[in-house]
Amino acid sequence: MRWSLKTLIQVMAILAIVLTFLTSTTVAYQVHKKNLIKSTLETNYAYVQKLTSTTDTYLREILNTLEVNAEIVVPLLKEPSSQMQMNALTERIRLETNTFDSVAIASTEGVLLSTSTPSLGLLGEKLTSIGAIQALKEKRKIISQPYVGIEGEPIIFISVPLFEGSEYKGFLGGAIYLNKPNILEKLLGSHYYENGSYVYVVDNAGKLIYHQQKERLNEDVSSNPAVQKVITGESNYTQLINTKGISMLAGYAYIPIAEWGIVSQTKLDTSVAPAKEMVLEMALKSLPLLLLSFILVRYFSRKIALPLQKLAYYTENSTESDQKEKMEMISDWYYEARQLKGAMLHSLDYFKNEMNYFIHESTTDPLTKLPNRRMMDSYMKQWVDEGTPFALIIFDIDKFKRVNDRYGHAVGDKVLIYMADLVQRTIREQDICCRYGGEEFVILLPKSDKVTAYLTTERLREKLEDTVSPCGEVITISAGVAAYPLHANHSAGLIELADQSLYEAKRTGRNKTIVVSDEPRHE
Repeated sequence: MRWSLKTLIQVMAILAIVLTFLTSTTVAYQVHKKNLIKSTLETNYAYVQKLTSTTDTYLREILNTLEVNAEIVVPLLKEPSSQMQMNALTERIRLETNTFDSVAIASTEGVLLSTSTPSLGLLGEKLTSIGAIQALKEKRKIISQPYVGIEGEPIIFISVPLFEGSEYKGFLGGAIYLNKPNILEKLLGSHYYENGSYVYVVDNAGKLIYHQQKERLNEDVSSNPAVQKVITGESNYTQLINTKGISMLAGYAYIPIAEWGIVSQTKLDTSVAPAKEMVLEMALKSLPLLLLSFILVRYFSRKIALPLQKLAYYTENSTESDQKEKMEMISDWYYEARQLKGAMLHSLDYFKNEMNYFIHESTTDPLTKLPNRRMMDSYMKQWVDEGTPFALIIFDIDKFKRVNDRYGHAVGDKVLIYMADLVQRTIREQDICCRYGGEEFVILLPKSDKVTAYLTTERLREKLEDTVSPCGEVITISAGVAAYPLHANHSAGLIELADQSLYEAKRTGRNKTIVVSDEPRHE
């Protein structure tokens, strides 16, 4: 089979177009997939750290509540007629904390002196549960590891000792039934990002003490790589295969006070799904130009082949007449070659523009059109690597949840857009405003110090106080300010310090700016 030059040109040109398209989409998919995996791992890690902090704080508050009430219980132990008072006290603790399924007071021998459920007829009985025995033995405040109660229910027991001076008098404690609605479910039950991610908690032996699927409680998951690390006290993120054989992206953190580990994880397939959607969108948007490219290939292949056809024809007939003049006219060959080259370059330019478009989309917040957190990290990394000093402002809208709850998320989005526009009109041309997440924003001020950042924040805050937002109300902001390298020598530390100042501003009344202390905090 002999192929004509036109056919060869068409095949090669179409093959080049198809390979270019496949290469572009494959590279775009792999890059986007890698970024999505990294972003999901970092998001799960940040989320689980917040959950760990919240859970740790709550457990400490519960222990503090029990310690305060223990001071009330000790004098009652001396009074023979205090039974009703102790019963009322234990019931009040159960109701006020909204944590325990039952609350009990026991003597030094473990005899039940009072309970929030006296109707069960257990008063005067000796407690033999693992939690009670541990409390009597250790004579200190404890959060027990999960154990199985007398009715087969999984339980966690939290208790504090009762002391009169240095004399041990027993303990005050509460039981949490893990197979019933409990505080762990309230704290961890609904994942903030609502993208198929979920959270579970393990004890120091790697057994589940909280999971959305209650039937899995007390299941041994110690073979899970994340669980193996978190029960040794580590906090980090990793990609793994879980005990069900599913590829997961997990962030994990350790709670020292309870010796628990919290894991937040997302299915790998769920995380990278947007990358697949991006490839499909690229293909659909590229189809019209691909069709146009095929038409151009057919046209220019004919134009390229035609001069050679004429040359062959004129050569055949040269014996009959002088065809020299006509053959000299075939100089347009190079013009047609340039046309084909132009078409190919046009196709490559298109795919490059498509790549730039999707890269822009992946680094820009779709609502406010501001650079997103990935772009922010890139700016900061570049400045830190170059040793360029800069200041950072992190702020969020005060009581923004109330705006969403009262006026709806559509109005809330308008408020975010209004905030982004006002910031852009307030800051300098060289300053960069990024959306950090939710109602939080970050302003980067290159080659600036904390004073410039503070004045910029105050100027923005005062403008907000004099302007009515799209919700019909004046909104305010709380902000934290930090400067590199004065306060930290890396971006993560700088953000952490500014974030602490932001929360200090909120804690002390909101609508204010707090600058990180001048004392260097290099780590």
